[in-house]
Amino acid sequence: ALQLTESGGGSVQAGGSLRLSCVAPGNSPYCMAWFRQLPGREREGVAGISRASGTTDYLPSVKFRFTISRSRDIDGTTLYLQMNILKPEDTGVYFCAATTVCTEGIAAALRNPNTFNYWGQGTQVTVSS
Repeated sequence: ALQLTESGGGSVQAGGSLRLSCVAPGNSPYCMAWFRQLPGREREGVAGISRASGTTDYLPSVKFRFTISRSRDIDGTTLYLQMNILKPEDTGVYFCAATTVCTEGIAAALRNPNTFNYWGQGTQVTVSS
């Protein structure tokens, strides 16, 4: 099974920035994404990137503030989420996710957490006002 390891969460004041990282070892023919679970809310897709073309998609409330990217080397893939202009309503647990089945495109996958079959352990992001 693919092991996803996240890092980079923490606490920041409103308007600040954080960068999350997620390491996926080995050959990674996957669509990958960041999800979050806000207090009292269901898990929602924040940003995703397709396997081949690198097409990205974002939750409307984070578009233009968050940027998803990835880097690949011989050891695997690292997925990033650069989060700028953070708001208190961004507070929650952020999860890295990967899927081998992304035939409907990354936008569709981002709207259905069940599409993803590999998950990281989650990292807490806290934004204070």
